[in-house]
Amino acid sequence: MGEPVRVLHVLGGLNLGGAESRVMDLYRCMDRDKVQFDFLIHRRDIGSAACQKHFYEEEVEALGGKVYALPKFMVYNYAAYRRAARDFFQVHHEFAVVQGHMTSTAAIYLPQAKKAGIPVVCAHARSAGVDKGIKGIITKLLRLPLLKKADYCLACSKEAGEAVFGSKWSGSPKARLVPNAINAQRFRFNAAVREKMRAELSLGDSFVIGHVGRFHYSKNHEFLLEIFGRLHQNLEKEGKTCKLLLLGEGEGMAAAKAQAAALGVEKDVLFLGNHKDVEAYYQAFDLFLFPSRFEGLPGTVVEAQAAGLRCIISDRITTEVGISDLVSFHSLEDGADQWAGEVERSLVYVRRDRCEAVKEAGFDVQEQARRLERFYLTGTLE
Repeated sequence: MGEPVRVLHVLGGLNLGGAESRVMDLYRCMDRDKVQFDFLIHRRDIGSAACQKHFYEEEVEALGGKVYALPKFMVYNYAAYRRAARDFFQVHHEFAVVQGHMTSTAAIYLPQAKKAGIPVVCAHARSAGVDKGIKGIITKLLRLPLLKKADYCLACSKEAGEAVFGSKWSGSPKARLVPNAINAQRFRFNAAVREKMRAELSLGDSFVIGHVGRFHYSKNHEFLLEIFGRLHQNLEKEGKTCKLLLLGEGEGMAAAKAQAAALGVEKDVLFLGNHKDVEAYYQAFDLFLFPSRFEGLPGTVVEAQAAGLRCIISDRITTEVGISDLVSFHSLEDGADQWAGEVERSLVYVRRDRCEAVKEAGFDVQEQARRLERFYLTGTLE
């Protein structure tokens, strides 16, 4: 057998985030005798002695992949960033496909890859919104040419595709939906693991709300904590206890901790950081609460359904994520009291196995891995 074809995934980093985790799930399922992944990430500290490896770098290298880096895009360094992308692809043009998950600058680096002779370049939309303020405006402007510059414009949902590529995306021959697939079996409810995790975290018989996501504007941790604060007050009056488990890291964590203290619930909010074995924590939850301002198609909500959890989520998230009867959508305009009331009504919820429903809806990673494997080998995605 000859050498495997190499596919380059362009990401902001290789830390424990949604896009990174979904790509790694696919990578583990690839026939690596046929298809090998490499990664081009962005660093502020290129060449620095203090340069630290990202969360997934060692696993990538163990699987046979290579990790390259571009300087972090800062707008003012547009010309230098473009040159760095050009120089990289002039040297590294061995890839069959370049898949750009970092769509904010994909209109800069994908044309450089194409000029270097790489057969297929595609952009992959994974979010249906942008940061607030000038940063979001610049991101929208940078994405404007993408529909013309990429061979394929992939998206995890219709909403994400139109948000990133424009309203004409769904009618374009370049458009393809690629669900945020997961290893569903890994998240199936396990009573023994639940008991172990709840003991380790000293949760007792508390009602446990879970959230998995980076501390970022899109995730709306402010409202999440406000809801928990109201719920905490209500249950305390009834002699009941509740806990909020927050998995993830990010620039908004300090503000979230300060808010929890201001609400007087800091002892019942556990900031757990990033964990590779996230599936074990889902077992400890009683409910998944996800009031995001915007998303593409959050894999965490798919994971929560595979774990059999009731999911109360924002109606600003695409309905495509509601693949079972466990999901209910609610308006952010309803306010924290109404959301807390909805959570309270779930205290009597009996956990249900919906792992097979996740697979049947096309969100199983094995199925998507075979589909993308054919794409990487043939250059055609159906």
